[in-house]
Amino acid sequence: MSLDPALRARIDALLAANPVVLFLKGTPDAPQCGFSAKAVGALDAAGATYAHVNVLADADIREGIKLYGDWPTIPQLYIGGELVGGSDIIVQMAGSGELHTALGLPAPDRTPPEITITPAAAEMLKQAIANAGEGYALQVEVDKGFNARLQLAPVDASAIASESAGIRAQFDLVSAQRARGMTIDWADDARGKGLVIDNPNAPPKVQALTPAQVRERVQAGTLVLVDVRPADERAQAQAPVAHRHFDDGVEEIEALPKDTALAFLCHGGVRSAQAAEHFRALGFTELYNVAGGIAAWADLDPAVARY
Repeated sequence: MSLDPALRARIDALLAANPVVLFLKGTPDAPQCGFSAKAVGALDAAGATYAHVNVLADADIREGIKLYGDWPTIPQLYIGGELVGGSDIIVQMAGSGELHTALGLPAPDRTPPEITITPAAAEMLKQAIANAGEGYALQVEVDKGFNARLQLAPVDASAIASESAGIRAQFDLVSAQRARGMTIDWADDARGKGLVIDNPNAPPKVQALTPAQVRERVQAGTLVLVDVRPADERAQAQAPVAHRHFDDGVEEIEALPKDTALAFLCHGGVRSAQAAEHFRALGFTELYNVAGGIAAWADLDPAVARY
């Protein structure tokens, strides 16, 4: 099957206009498959600036890009008009530093992170490693929201590794940066039973505010309220204070200084909590969820309609 000349010309023009292009399912803010998410994570962690094409929004590009570079899967990364590869290759290059070189970025810091594994945690982990068999280590992955995942994996001589309490901990390049100063402990108390991770690099957790607290702070000018509901839903019940929304996208709010105090509002508090976590992953340091949403606001202010 050959590529339509008009579509080839369209892709040629796109690659000529942008030094780095990622073809993915979804967008960098909301990847629609795990492989696209891995590619975005690697590029973002490297500090790359890149254009992106959501192939789910363009069926011609979705099939055409596979023929263009003779590469059957999505995502695909192009640098300088040349196909680099898919998510596995992108992640591998990010870990080795080759991606930084290809992008013209400074070499990554591969200094092993200093972590602390407490005696109680070490006892449990050593037993698990022994049960796994010879040649296993603790693999630590930290995502952009600073959520840590621990698993056992074969010893990888090329991985970034550090040791604590006699346990080898392995990291990919991105996780190594995010894990510096991490403590792994074992809890068997009111918190539950299991490993507990304290990461000093993690942004502060999202906190709850009541509608009354939000009203007071918005009026004082110390808080920006963001209503995440679509326009038709907001029309049913308006927040009675100054607020912003996502009608034209999230980019304008994402561009605010990271120390801007933001509170998020929806109908009951679920969608707003998700939005707050998104901004937490971006590095915002003072985030709130309006407890109970606009439904709780109606309890405070009879002028706010219920729906």
